[in-house]
Amino acid sequence: MAEIPEPMPQPGFGRTPRTPPDMSVALAANAPTTFEIKSANLPLVALLLKSADLARLSAEFAQRFGDVPDFFDHDPLVIDCFPLQVAEPGARVDFPALIALLRQYRLLPLAVRGGDPEQMAQALAAGLIPAPDASVQRNSPVAAPTVAPTAAAPVVEAAPPPAPLGALVIDKPLRSGQQVYARGRDLVVLAMVNPGAEVIADGHIHVYAPLRGKAIAGARGNADARIFALSMAPELISIAGIYRTSEVPLPDPVLGKIAQVRLVPGPDGDKLVIDPMSA
Repeated sequence: MAEIPEPMPQPGFGRTPRTPPDMSVALAANAPTTFEIKSANLPLVALLLKSADLARLSAEFAQRFGDVPDFFDHDPLVIDCFPLQVAEPGARVDFPALIALLRQYRLLPLAVRGGDPEQMAQALAAGLIPAPDASVQRNSPVAAPTVAPTAAAPVVEAAPPPAPLGALVIDKPLRSGQQVYARGRDLVVLAMVNPGAEVIADGHIHVYAPLRGKAIAGARGNADARIFALSMAPELISIAGIYRTSEVPLPDPVLGKIAQVRLVPGPDGDKLVIDPMSA
């Protein structure tokens, strides 16, 4: 009897052809056409809350920002309650009233961190979201001895800062009652800042003339900002919220002289240091 040969498998029938082990397989997939999900960083400002006394907080906000209505521009904000735990343990915060106060200054409170369980519950009830991993930029501490690293919970890193703007240059004298604010950049003044005038910058302040009014550098917490003047005789100087008024006279080596003001951290807190400079 003649042997009948086995039929050859036809494409699409019988056995499934094997893919050689060294050949990649591309699988068809569908991507959404109406949206994408991406990671994002949201730059925030932080309110380091040190007291639950909202009347005092309101007065100090008015003193600091009352004359600068456009200092904040609807900036999203996180409320950091950790300093409050140190200063006033167990203090209760009226979060609805605090949120309303902050919104008066064009701040948008979104989140809260660092509170005790009751504070966090009250903050969430007021519409804030918990942000336990948010990192808050603080002034650089004094160098400490190196210790072995320990495991730590991951934190949310701040978004990289945008490219800095060029300095704002003012070439006319500033009279009493006038105010200049260099948002997000340095300020250069080429004429006198008279008593009663105020110059503010998020970065450095350079006054190539007598400084006799108020100068506020690092207005949004930049502790590296400095103030320079050809004749240092201000009514007030401030860097990152640390200030000194003319009620405490400047020493003779810097009064009316070429000088710079910088902020120096120390074990007892930050302090302003005024250094004479040579021409």
